[in-house]
Amino acid sequence: MAGAKEIRTKISSIKSTQKITKAMEMVAASKMRRAQERMRAARPYAEKMRKVIGHIRVANPDTRHPFLQEREPKSVGLIVITTDRGLCGGLNANIYKQTFATVREWQAKGCTVHLCLVGSKGVGFFRRVKLPIIATVTHLGDRPHMADLIGPVTAMLDMYAKGEIDRLFMLTNQFVNTMSQRPEVRQLLPAQTVDAGDLQERWDYIYEPSAADLLEGYMKRYIESQVYQGVVENLGCEMASRMVAMKSATDNAGKLIEELQLIYNKARQAAITKEISEIVGGAAAV
Repeated sequence: MAGAKEIRTKISSIKSTQKITKAMEMVAASKMRRAQERMRAARPYAEKMRKVIGHIRVANPDTRHPFLQEREPKSVGLIVITTDRGLCGGLNANIYKQTFATVREWQAKGCTVHLCLVGSKGVGFFRRVKLPIIATVTHLGDRPHMADLIGPVTAMLDMYAKGEIDRLFMLTNQFVNTMSQRPEVRQLLPAQTVDAGDLQERWDYIYEPSAADLLEGYMKRYIESQVYQGVVENLGCEMASRMVAMKSATDNAGKLIEELQLIYNKARQAAITKEISEIVGGAAAV
């Protein structure tokens, strides 16, 4: 059994760690609420853009945009969204597993796979994997901006326009609730817009310039908005997962302190009993 001093030192060390994990839990809880607000604010914008594109397609059936046309897949692009920091449970590990499953699925169909990575953890992980990485972006912070995502997204869109990739997917974590987040694979190109039958109303617009020119810029903004929504949703998942992980760490530290405190009390009691026995033995000898 370890001495009382060693046990006391270990208890003090664990208490210091417990204070840190408790503070991280509270910070993550505060940031999670703000991330959820940004996540909810981004959803209506992306959904409205899908409806507008649906109206333009219905009103102008002759307008054929490359981002809306299906073609035989020979090469696939994946935008993989991970976190910049760790200590968030199995959030990134789940994305890695889903990415490898998607890669194997398309490679089995004879397609090559290209990656666009968002987040430091994903960049560090997939650099060890033998897959071509087209673009990366890291350190988006707790308030990501659309401007930081334009470069990597444009690189993938240019590859699609040139025919170098035939499908573009985004892999991110979907926020279910505070205790549950699951990886999601979302197709970006060809764009999945609202079908004509799902539109409650149908109307046309007055275009300046033409519908084709307008759709060209509009489709790019639509894809950018989808990626931005994926980033803010992943951020909300990150904060929720970190809060849960830090709460679990804090609780485990408390249990460990209780166990060590019990061991310390037993060691202290044994030392006191030994000292009393020595005193009694010495007195008897006299």
